[in-house]
Amino acid sequence: MASTFEAVIAPEPDLVARLRQITQTFLLRRSVPAALADSIVVTVSELVTNTIEHGEGTDTLRSRLSDGKVRIEVGDESPAPARLKPPTDDEVRGRGLLLVSVLAHD
Repeated sequence: MASTFEAVIAPEPDLVARLRQITQTFLLRRSVPAALADSIVVTVSELVTNTIEHGEGTDTLRSRLSDGKVRIEVGDESPAPARLKPPTDDEVRGRGLLLVSVLAHD
């Protein structure tokens, strides 16, 4: 049986922490192992931060658990997709999508 939650996200960075908490609770109440839930929460944090900082229009988060698999979707109204851009060594930011890519394939 599938279980889903969705949220419309205001473009406010303070909401990222709240969405991490909601995601953690959603996963743990559905008996997702804690280590996996932690990786998913980091993924949600990075994706939500990215859409708040770089997205256009309404931002959304959808988490779906079905058949032992978790699908996280974060979107906005921009026609351009998010792109993985390798950061330079001296940049302190810009590694979020790289982190998501690694966690999503673990």
